[in-house]
Amino acid sequence: MKTLFSLKKNVLSGVLITLMTFSFNSYAVKSSFLNSSVVPAAQGKVKVKRDNKNQNYVIKKEVTDLAEVERLQISKHNYVVWMETDQGKTINLGQLNNSSGYHSKKLKASLEPKSLYKSSKVFITAEDSTDVQDTGTQVELSTGNFNLDN
Repeated sequence: MKTLFSLKKNVLSGVLITLMTFSFNSYAVKSSFLNSSVVPAAQGKVKVKRDNKNQNYVIKKEVTDLAEVERLQISKHNYVVWMETDQGKTINLGQLNNSSGYHSKKLKASLEPKSLYKSSKVFITAEDSTDVQDTGTQVELSTGNFNLDN
């Protein structure tokens, strides 16, 4: 009887530790894009989460009602997503692609890159090329600053 009680206690402890570990590792920070005067109808969210496999940060972005980049007041060719690291460095995360090809009637777009760096802010610019290393002056959408250490 004592052995059965001890076995149940060990199993319960193991399950509890596993659940606690999973909940801490799956912690994510969510932030919405702020209203923009350049693309006022656009809305979007950013979710940053630590990847359990290799400890990278997964930065998932979803945007709706984002105007086609060619229709902006200053016409460009691509939307590029950037992140500002907690150390103040700005990194190009890649081109924001619409879900149904580049020009979607629903104007939905998403991107889910990974980064070694801890993000503190995410923003989207309109650019002529996707391989730019410095942001242009035309910021379309931006999140506020967020803290991944919470």
